[in-house]
Amino acid sequence: MAKLRVAVLFGGQSGEHEVSLVSAQAVMAALDPTRYELVPVGITKEGQWLTGSGAHATLIAAADPDRLPAGTEQSSTAGLHTEPFSLFDRVHPVDIVFPVLHGPMGEDGTVQGLIELAGLPYVGCGVAASAVGMDKALMKAAFAAAGLPLLSWLLVRRSELARDPEAVYRRIEASLRYPVFVKPANMGSSVGVNKANDRLGLQEALSEAARYDRRVVVEQGISAREIEISVLGNDEPQASIPGEIIPSREWYDYAAKYLDGTSQTLIPAPIDAALTTRVAELAVAAFRAIDGAGLARVDFLLDKISGELWLNEVNTMPGFTPISMYAKMWVASGLEYSALLNQLIALAAERGRRGIATP
Repeated sequence: MAKLRVAVLFGGQSGEHEVSLVSAQAVMAALDPTRYELVPVGITKEGQWLTGSGAHATLIAAADPDRLPAGTEQSSTAGLHTEPFSLFDRVHPVDIVFPVLHGPMGEDGTVQGLIELAGLPYVGCGVAASAVGMDKALMKAAFAAAGLPLLSWLLVRRSELARDPEAVYRRIEASLRYPVFVKPANMGSSVGVNKANDRLGLQEALSEAARYDRRVVVEQGISAREIEISVLGNDEPQASIPGEIIPSREWYDYAAKYLDGTSQTLIPAPIDAALTTRVAELAVAAFRAIDGAGLARVDFLLDKISGELWLNEVNTMPGFTPISMYAKMWVASGLEYSALLNQLIALAAERGRRGIATP
């Protein structure tokens, strides 16, 4: 049987460029060489698409070292080559695209639309689900329409913050109580996210979030446990065993996720059977609410005081190293990392055969 040519996309133009490099490194190392012909495709921060044996090493060499997790493998580019890459190359076509891209210009439907224009099947959510899954405000609107449990939140636009910041502060304080979490609407990996405990903290957090997006989400903060679960599938999605994050810091920020290496994960999450079932049901419902496909990690907040479970967000292309929560929860559920990659590629091929937008 002929090998499938799988183009793995990594890098990109978002603030999660370095996270993508690490995820893709793991994916490429684990793809079965007897089944797949790997085509590495790096997207530089300037938007250039490169392939060849030196594509990944070239992007790693140019990456911000302060944003790379400890232990990230770096190799010399000596003797390696790169060349331009196009999805529309009909001389050396690929069979499947695996976009291991995080954040805007990669996880938000933009690249997914380009791949569809090229007529190629790809791993993960489609254009609409990717866009909604990236935009926290649109995501929450979809969840609310599906009747899923959400904490109170507000949307702030950069333009209104610039025009009348005092009015913005008053509106937030009239609807929410401190602490609050302030997030760019379109960003992941906790980039640009801050917790505000008072007015001064709110001002600083809004200013920081507005650097990354013209729309900012402000959410009610609670004392909560962070419960996560992985979803896999197309029309009949399934949920894994849930896990719990024990952040090394006050909350699960970028440094706690990727840099200091001291956050803990508990898999399975130490919750009772009824709550485990509830988490799985809500995760699948959230996946379907955005018309998800392929994969997603769904994050919840479990109130430490009341015991209430709140849906936080869906991540349509979560961190993808073997020690990332998405993969670890599937391993705990009996699906090893390489088998998980096989399943994702099979799901992509299935969608491609029946037509991505075909009922």
